[in-house]
Amino acid sequence: MSAYDKVLAARSTKKLTSMDYINSLFGDTFIELHGDRNYSDDKAVVGGVGMLNEIPVTVIGLEKGRNTFERMERNFGAAHPEGYRKALRLMKQAEKFHRPILCFVDTSGAYCGIGAEERGQGHAIATNMMEMMALKTPILSVFIGEGGSGGAIALAVADEVWMMENAVYSVISPEGCASILWKDSSKAAEAAECLKMTSNDLFELGVIERILREPTAGDQKMFESLKLLICRTFEKNLAVPVDELTRQRYNRFRKIGAQ
Repeated sequence: MSAYDKVLAARSTKKLTSMDYINSLFGDTFIELHGDRNYSDDKAVVGGVGMLNEIPVTVIGLEKGRNTFERMERNFGAAHPEGYRKALRLMKQAEKFHRPILCFVDTSGAYCGIGAEERGQGHAIATNMMEMMALKTPILSVFIGEGGSGGAIALAVADEVWMMENAVYSVISPEGCASILWKDSSKAAEAAECLKMTSNDLFELGVIERILREPTAGDQKMFESLKLLICRTFEKNLAVPVDELTRQRYNRFRKIGAQ
């Protein structure tokens, strides 16, 4: 598959959403929590607490929805600032009880409407990035579809970042990049190759730690394998002293792009 083929696969309406992963991994143990305690409850961000085998986990996901009605209700996965503030509230709660945090990322980017900007979209994203870097509990982020710009990294400052094989992660969409560089959005496929946004590219560059095979709906065997992998990662990181954990997380980002 070309890089742009993977972009189209990441955007496919047939892909599993964050709620599909949450339901398959946590089942009826998942309890959703709502609101940022400041403005409202952003449905583009779903979050709560669930049991992963014997481990209590705070789980947060950017949710696009499965059909037209759900996608409109979820704002197509484009979160408002209150969504990121809700995510941070849940992450600080997880830190208090030393619960590991699992984030699912699938968004074309944070919502860029006037209301979102008026309510501090940039500040909310920057605050999440700063706070996540110092959170004294393990964090794992999994890219399951699109990973667009700051809207994605606001839930991806983690000890490890994993990607599904057909997920993408980039500072800008290929269409946006082509429009800026060449004034021609039809060159999106060329831009996608240049952006190095596929899971294979990012693994080679050291931006992510693991590439995962795409599960399908009802593939419980695959989800059991994924659950075991996540549990082992959390068990490993829960055993690390918190000061060392945050130091390792900081160094992980400092070395990206270093020669």
